Amino acid sequence: MTDIKEEKFLPPQAPVIWFTEKHTPDCGITFRVNKTLYSGKTRYQRLDVLDTPEFGNVMLLDGLVMLTQKDEFVYHEMITQIPLFTHKNPKSYLVIGGGDGGTISRVALHPEIEKITEVEIDEDVVKVSRKFFPEITSGYDDARVELIIGDGIKFVENSPRKYDIVTVDSTDPFGPAKGLFSEKFYRNVYNCLSGDGILTVQSETPFYDIDATKLIYENLRKSFPIVRVYLAFIPTYPAGIWSFCLASKLYDPLADFDQRRYMNLSLPLKYYNSAIHKAAFALPTVYDCF
Repeated sequence: MTDIKEEKFLPPQAPVIWFTEKHTPDCGITFRVNKTLYSGKTRYQRLDVLDTPEFGNVMLLDGLVMLTQKDEFVYHEMITQIPLFTHKNPKSYLVIGGGDGGTISRVALHPEIEKITEVEIDEDVVKVSRKFFPEITSGYDDARVELIIGDGIKFVENSPRKYDIVTVDSTDPFGPAKGLFSEKFYRNVYNCLSGDGILTVQSETPFYDIDATKLIYENLRKSFPIVRVYLAFIPTYPAGIWSFCLASKLYDPLADFDQRRYMNLSLPLKYYNSAIHKAAFALPTVYDCF
C-alpha cells in the first residue's frame, strides 16, 4: 500500500518591490518599498510618496527622490542655516519653491526672523507634504509664514518688497524649475534683496556633472560680488554629495559667521553646527574651479 503524505499549501508570498533611480546610465540608488502611499499627476509633475523600511516616507517628483524622512534634515539645514548665521541682522526671508515645508520650518526656528514668505508653484506638493510629512511641514503653522501659490520667477521680477535672505529650494534645472537657474532670474533676485542681502540655491552634485554646478556658479557671479560653493553629505541624493551656492552682496560666510548668535540660540539641529559652517566651504582639489 502506498503511503499518502499530506501536502502543506503555503500562502503565496507578496512580491518584493524595489525602487531604483538612475543617476547616470551606469549607476543609481535602489531601496525596498513597503507600499505606495500616494501617486498622482499634478498640473506640473508626477508626485509619488513611498513607504520604505530604510528611509521612511520618500517623496518622488517625476520619478526622482526629493526628500526622505531619514535624511531631509541635511538639505534643509544646510540651505538655511548657512545664510542665517552669515547675515548680521536677518529679519525677512523669502523661499522660492520648497513646497515640502522643510526649508521654512528650519527658518522658523529663528526668533529674530519677523516675516517668512514662500512662493510655491505646485499647491499639490504642499498638500501632500502636509499629509505624509507632518513633522517636516510644521513651519506652515507659524504665524510669520505667508504661503503664496504662484510662479517664483514672476514673483521676484515684480516684487515690491525687499528681503534680507532669499533661498531657491527648487528641483533639478529642467521642467518647471529650469528658469530658476538662469542669469536673468538671479539678477532679479539680486534686485529684490536688501542692500546686504544673501541668496542660497541648491546647485546639483559636482561629482557627476560639474558643468551644471559651474553654470549656476557663473550665472551667480554675473550679479553678486561674493559667491561661494559649499557641500553636504546627503545619502539619497546622486553621489551622496550635494552642492549649494551662497551669493551675497556684502557678507562672506566664513569671515562673517556669527558664532555668538549661533551659541546663544542653541537650536535643535541634527547636521549643521559651527564646525560644519566653516568646513562645508573646504572643497576637494578637483573642484578648484570655484
